[in-house]
Amino acid sequence: MTAPNRIAAIAGHAGRRVAGMAAFALFNRYTAFLLGLYAYSLIIVALGGLGGMIAATDVPSKWLFPLNQTWGACLKQEYPELLLLLYLYWYGNAILRPSRWRALLAAVPLFLAYLGQDIYFLMYNRVFRVAELAQVPELLGVLTWQYGLALLLLVALPLGFFVWSINWRRWRVLVAGVLPPALLIAAVIFFPERYAGEYRQLRQGKEGQEIVDWYDEDTIENNGRFMMLLFWEAERRIAQSKTALFRDRDRYEEQARQFAAWLKESGNPQRNVHLVVLESFFDPTLFKGATYTRDPFHPSFRKLFGDRLGFSLSPVVGGRTSQAEFEVLCGVPAFEAISSVEFNSFTGAAAYCLPGKLQLAGYRTVASNAFHPGYFNTPKAYRGMGFARMFFPREFAAGRETYLSMGDTAGEGKFMFDSVLFSQNLEYITPLLHEKDAPPLFNYVLTSYGHFPNAINEEKRPKVLKMISDFEDEQLERGANQVFYRTQAVADYVNRLIELDPKGLIVLVSDHVPPGQYGAMSYQKLRYLDNSKDSMKMNRIMIVEAGKAKQYAAIHHYDIPALVYNFLSNGQYCQVNTCGFMENRLLDDRKQRHDDYMLIMAHASE
Repeated sequence: MTAPNRIAAIAGHAGRRVAGMAAFALFNRYTAFLLGLYAYSLIIVALGGLGGMIAATDVPSKWLFPLNQTWGACLKQEYPELLLLLYLYWYGNAILRPSRWRALLAAVPLFLAYLGQDIYFLMYNRVFRVAELAQVPELLGVLTWQYGLALLLLVALPLGFFVWSINWRRWRVLVAGVLPPALLIAAVIFFPERYAGEYRQLRQGKEGQEIVDWYDEDTIENNGRFMMLLFWEAERRIAQSKTALFRDRDRYEEQARQFAAWLKESGNPQRNVHLVVLESFFDPTLFKGATYTRDPFHPSFRKLFGDRLGFSLSPVVGGRTSQAEFEVLCGVPAFEAISSVEFNSFTGAAAYCLPGKLQLAGYRTVASNAFHPGYFNTPKAYRGMGFARMFFPREFAAGRETYLSMGDTAGEGKFMFDSVLFSQNLEYITPLLHEKDAPPLFNYVLTSYGHFPNAINEEKRPKVLKMISDFEDEQLERGANQVFYRTQAVADYVNRLIELDPKGLIVLVSDHVPPGQYGAMSYQKLRYLDNSKDSMKMNRIMIVEAGKAKQYAAIHHYDIPALVYNFLSNGQYCQVNTCGFMENRLLDDRKQRHDDYMLIMAHASE
């Protein structure tokens, strides 16, 4: 071979190697994984979900130019997340047995972890945190068989196949490969302050990488889902340790006793209080994009409340009733600083929430809960809040003293219909109200009917209306039909309470709006409260003071104890404390309530 031919052959071979290397770099499984992640992000953002690989504001204007805009921003913003994802994907490939499906199968756990967080956001309009894994038993307990089957087919079986495909003989790779993520998790658990401080210093102050403390969605877009799961868990553990700074049992109890004594001496504290939290109760007429073939409210409800329906801002959307209960009963925002569900942190130690302070002031405090006592650590939470007696349906509470029975729930899950609960509650409290010279009563009731998926037995409660809208949501239409029957039950209950207790206070408030068939998208498409700020957290509240329906300015759920104290003290409470509802305005005072929250949680978790 001549020299020129030899040079040409070498050059050709080198060119082929370079081309092969370039092809491998562009078309290997890791590149395909990143492209798949990018495509997934495009779809989720288009559905109204969380950004990340592509910011929500980038759709659709920038998604046609991923290489020169979105990918560059992604690499700048999310490199810790991308490095972690690539490592976990490599680890999945390394531990699986060789097969034609290995590259795809290695991505299954990561895909499901992302998908689960995004479905949670789409359904409940909030970002998932590690501590919320504690709610999985409650979720499984209320799933219909259709959702259970979908969970089995789409989650359990793919994960099971992944585990079955692991090459357990490569135990050295299995152990060595798990060490880096295990050390990262260990740092979060054992050194949360160091971890959170280092990560915040790494990310904060760099444009497009900030941890936005007031807006979770932006933080996810800037940092990624997995990295923020770790960061928020570290911050939760830091907050748990900080409660020790607020713990002073002797002083705390003295302050509670002083307040109770003041309440007893002020105004007329002998008035009874009836507080009802209504599961998923909503006002269908607030959908600007829908009309109905008849009024969703029963005529007796319209007659009772007319245009005197108020608004209360809930901490949650579509679920997690205990968070709404916490605010209603404890009078502080549910910051989730100690746990994603404050109820879970209660040990039964006295926390002196609304029922606890009323009990110190001489009230009989009774809670009637229409669902299972095993959910959300409810018995310990109620005891810590100050309820002397608590009742659950005997079908859920074998061996417990109770007056409640679920009645006929056929075709409607395990959810007791409102009128069944109310009639039993009236039967129980009537002799208590008639008892001569007896202490006043704090009667708290939590309903369960109307819970997702809004099943309605049409033999017992035939559909009375149809939702008319360009956007169809069968679940919310069922919910609107439920509202017709529920408002009849509410009106009958309240009218009877007024007869029995004409000088008492009656407050009924929804815990949260129900989830739509398509999650938050349903509310956006149907224009709930015309999609105004925080519209999905706005819930109806009905107030009856001494027999007359009363309407105040919009409040927060955590303002309800103040409303009770003000009524019992004949207005004196709001003369010495700031009450936005008395000034006809909604106060933005969450930050000012943080220390009060920590004080309650420090003693509730003793």
